[in-house]
Amino acid sequence: MGEQSVTDRSDEQVMRTFMKALLQDVRAMEHMLDSGMFETGIRRIGAEQEMFLVDSARRPALSAMQMMEVIDDPRFTYELAQFNLEANLTPLTLGGDCLRQMENEALDVMKIASDAARSIDRDVILCGILPTLTHKDLSLDSMVPMPRYRALNDALVKLRGSDFNLAIKGIDDLELAHDNVMLEACNASFQVHFQVAPDEFANLYNLAQLITAPVMSASVNSPLLLGKRLWKESRIAVFEHSIDSRTDIHKARGLQPRVHFGEHWIDDSVLEIFKEDIARFRVVLTTESEDPMKALEQGRVPKLNALRLHNGTVYRWNRACYGITDDKPHLRIEHRVLPSGPTILDEVANAAFFFGLMSELPSADIPQHMPFDDARTNFFKAARYGLQAQLTWLDGEQISALELVRDRLIPAARSGLAKARIRKRDIERYMGVLEGRVESEQTAARWMLRSLQAMDEETMDQKLRRLTDTIVVRQRNNNPVHTWELICPDDNLDWRESYRTVGQYMTTNLFTVRANDLVDFAASLMEWRHIRHVPVEDDAGRLVGLVSHRDLLGIIARGEPLDGGAVSVRDIMNPHPLSVTPDCSTVEVIRIMREKGVACLPVVHDDKLVGVVTEADLIVVAGKLLEAMLQE
Repeated sequence: MGEQSVTDRSDEQVMRTFMKALLQDVRAMEHMLDSGMFETGIRRIGAEQEMFLVDSARRPALSAMQMMEVIDDPRFTYELAQFNLEANLTPLTLGGDCLRQMENEALDVMKIASDAARSIDRDVILCGILPTLTHKDLSLDSMVPMPRYRALNDALVKLRGSDFNLAIKGIDDLELAHDNVMLEACNASFQVHFQVAPDEFANLYNLAQLITAPVMSASVNSPLLLGKRLWKESRIAVFEHSIDSRTDIHKARGLQPRVHFGEHWIDDSVLEIFKEDIARFRVVLTTESEDPMKALEQGRVPKLNALRLHNGTVYRWNRACYGITDDKPHLRIEHRVLPSGPTILDEVANAAFFFGLMSELPSADIPQHMPFDDARTNFFKAARYGLQAQLTWLDGEQISALELVRDRLIPAARSGLAKARIRKRDIERYMGVLEGRVESEQTAARWMLRSLQAMDEETMDQKLRRLTDTIVVRQRNNNPVHTWELICPDDNLDWRESYRTVGQYMTTNLFTVRANDLVDFAASLMEWRHIRHVPVEDDAGRLVGLVSHRDLLGIIARGEPLDGGAVSVRDIMNPHPLSVTPDCSTVEVIRIMREKGVACLPVVHDDKLVGVVTEADLIVVAGKLLEAMLQE
């Protein structure tokens, strides 16, 4: 998240001063470009390793502050949430054994993080989205207590003027409204950097945009969020919505969200991107800045703090970056699409694929061979479907991502890495991983989804915890994901952790009735679905009653007819049923059922019906507990 010494946008004078500094930075960059001040003739690469922290139950652990106290390494820094950390790897010159150096350093920082985590009974996991995240993990209580993060949240919430809305349709559908920016913390990536010279920036940036879709299709690793099976790389949709500060009128005018792929190819200069982002996106954070023109007059390289800060609040998937190395300014393309994990080897193979294509494919005439809308459409198709995506390639060719990656782009990446003078055995190592993944069609996302299917007899909470635990264990061996066997249920994970609260095992696939429905309908539902209780809800999803099998028997005992349309659900339902929240403990549910003599408790969250828990659910819990006790 960059610079931490920031202020919010509440003071208009501060805002005007910052905008003036921002415009001065642009003018200074124009001068630097015209004067040939930027570094050329060298190609550097780098990476940022993001990770999640989990506890022994494999749930998010709010331990970033403790971790940073244990870790004494300047490469580590905070991310938005207390269950995230980031490590910045050392920039390397592209060539020789740089990829193996990147892998070794990533393994080193992973070991440092893992050792620190185990010292406080925690662990580290590499994945695009942590499978065990829940809605309650995304409150402001989980945010790292630093001024920049709270200022960013407050500014974006104020700009939007309403909740952030997330709607993703995948295998399952997910729709939710959220009142802060913490949805962003659901994502972890392996962001790679590629240094370019000013005169080649436009062409290489366009090339990065072109290849983003096929590169992502082979590296997808984020199919799950809040227990829902969504896109193969759900990070794309989650991040776009998580800090979308647009109002309805902005959306109607077609304004891009702050997280976006872009709107057109770049023509000539990196300045096109910086100027467009300043013009389109309101300033949300400010900081003190030097006079860049004065710095240039004194023979110093200006830091361009205002430009860098604003650029850090606009999240293009391929982002232009300004930096300084050894007192020499340079430009980089930050490729933000690659997900974290599932192993370091998988990550570096993904990075090598990107670096190889950037070094090999022709970039000068891309706009003449593909409309930009096709590149953007490819991007979202790859996020949704991974290797199964159907893409539109150069000159309108229709081709599957699988075929494109396997038959053309992996060979091209091999050639590009060879041209960059990467060691031959390293080319074989990393391109071999890509080939194995594509030939088996087992991306990390597909392995997760197929493993969930293999655990069909467990609750979703158990599946997600077991999935997370398996990733934690297997990533330590650094064997690539295409070699992983599917998960088989075992007894290594404490099943009791999946039955501590109602929300972990309640029935959510509900059959409900309305108060005006015929009793006959409620009786038919019970017979068809073999259930003994039917919740009654209104059109807004609010719980207004409960009908039980006992209520129907009461009608029969009184000799009242069920046909003829005389009896409605309202006539027999309990209009004030006891209910609990998803956070209610299993022990408390047992107490309520025993003391109140009820066999079913609706579960309500934010005044809406979200599930039910019954005696039958508790019999399952009791059976597991009794079995465990007898085995002991």
